Amino acid sequence: MSRRRIYEIPGVNHGAAPIPMAARVGNLFQSSGISGRNPENNELPEDGVAQVDFAFANARTLLDVAGVGLDEVVFLEVVLEDNSLRDDINRHWLDWYPDAQDRPARHTTVRELPGHLKMQLRIEAWTESTK
Repeated sequence: MSRRRIYEIPGVNHGAAPIPMAARVGNLFQSSGISGRNPENNELPEDGVAQVDFAFANARTLLDVAGVGLDEVVFLEVVLEDNSLRDDINRHWLDWYPDAQDRPARHTTVRELPGHLKMQLRIEAWTESTK
């Protein structure tokens, strides 16, 4: 029996790519890239702000599915196509982590993304969850 557990976001997937949305071994939880796809139809909105909103909602759903709390996240990686969405990212970041003394590490990179992706998230967490 594998020690690895995998987790998915209901309604969101990587298409034909054989990649889970997240995996966990022991206490270490790692997500794959979390995009701003609409979980009702798995479609990617053209609007970047909508992608940010869906990506953070999808990330929260994934954490909930895995039983991982926001307080267990140790690192959030953000990849942006350009800096125009940084304020929208920060809006969600501050909603998740309003206390400046109690936030995980974060790194934001600006680079070209495939398809119509405007942004993507990746999460690392250390969890005590048994899910």
